[in-house]
Amino acid sequence: MSSWVKPVTLVGRTIRLEPLCEAHAASLARHVELDLFLLFAGLRPREASERGLADYIRGRLALPMVQSFAMVLQEGGEAVGHSSFMDIQAENSGLEIGSTWIARPWQGTKVNPEAKLLMLAHAFDELGCERVMLKTDLRNLQSQRGIEKLGAVKEGVLRRNVRMVDGYMRSTVMYSILREEWPRVRQGLEARLA
Repeated sequence: MSSWVKPVTLVGRTIRLEPLCEAHAASLARHVELDLFLLFAGLRPREASERGLADYIRGRLALPMVQSFAMVLQEGGEAVGHSSFMDIQAENSGLEIGSTWIARPWQGTKVNPEAKLLMLAHAFDELGCERVMLKTDLRNLQSQRGIEKLGAVKEGVLRRNVRMVDGYMRSTVMYSILREEWPRVRQGLEARLA
């Protein structure tokens, strides 16, 4: 973890983002499906069990320059996914939002837009970021649509830049939001949540 980005709880109406910890494993295990991670370039859970999620969480917590959050429903307190600040670069006033997964029953709801609003607001308004990056596998059309719906600008495709666990050479679609674009992106997210 970076000394610039410290653990923090970000609170919205539908969800709160809590620093990911092993205590979230049981709740996440109730909602996880391993195929949600098929296009993840890095760490993935090995099994859809509390033990498997606890191992996965320990692995995430050991990653340098990463601050991971559990997406916890305000009503009921269930953790239904997670997202992270990654590639944290204090010297460049930038970071990436990524490694996001949301259990299927909460996909297409207010969970993801509110998580992105909370994370982007923290990045731009509290940390003073100049740039927030988002990226996804070229094959992940659902993720690309979601990132574009945010209002992020597509910067291009890094061709065959990451070897996946199965040996496949992934191409990565790169997006970003700059500080001057944040007010427009915030307005769009707030409209979606209204």
